[in-house]
Amino acid sequence: MDRLKREGLGMTSQRTRNRLIQRLRDGGIQNEEVLDVMASTPRHLFLDEALAIRAYEDTSLPIGYGQTISQPYIVARMTELLLNRATSLHRVLEVGTGSGYQTAILARLVDQLYSVERIAPLLDQARRRLRELNIYNVETKVSSGGFGWPEMAPFDAILAAAAPASVPAELKEQLAPNGVLVIPIGTERQFLTVVTRCEDSDRFEVERLEPVRFVPLLSGVVR
Repeated sequence: MDRLKREGLGMTSQRTRNRLIQRLRDGGIQNEEVLDVMASTPRHLFLDEALAIRAYEDTSLPIGYGQTISQPYIVARMTELLLNRATSLHRVLEVGTGSGYQTAILARLVDQLYSVERIAPLLDQARRRLRELNIYNVETKVSSGGFGWPEMAPFDAILAAAAPASVPAELKEQLAPNGVLVIPIGTERQFLTVVTRCEDSDRFEVERLEPVRFVPLLSGVVR
């Protein structure tokens, strides 16, 4: 990775990152573990060099193939929900590796992370970035995300970074008892949604939260 991109030219300085973290605090993010990890994770490394200057703006940015790196507030919000609601974070599934930025945040907060991505070139880039950051507790696979990773289930928590029209039954089935799924749901209007599998394993509680905007959860694999 280019030395200037790695080290930054002011726009990627710790001071710049700290300003972003303050904006997240002002926006209501309270979990100090999440804030600490986001403060120390170099978001500019997950973007093309031309966009690195915008890495610490609180906005989503394009990463190619019609996909985006999520807005930092949304990354923090979804991660905070996962940490606050899940009773265990031993085995966690991420649906939609994308650039690998959300993956890098989660990997530092959970024991073992499994991440699936339907666009193979994006996953190849994400794998390289994770290695460069010495993150090794992540297993990845090219897969149609809505189906999750049943061979590795059950999961204590699942985070999805793309929006289906309704909660995929396959993801619900891959939750452990008391497991938590954080996912955007909807087409024209999307809402951040938390699905909790009840301890008896047969019932699910669904909580709809604030409006969000994500790329749709699509089927099929892009090689």
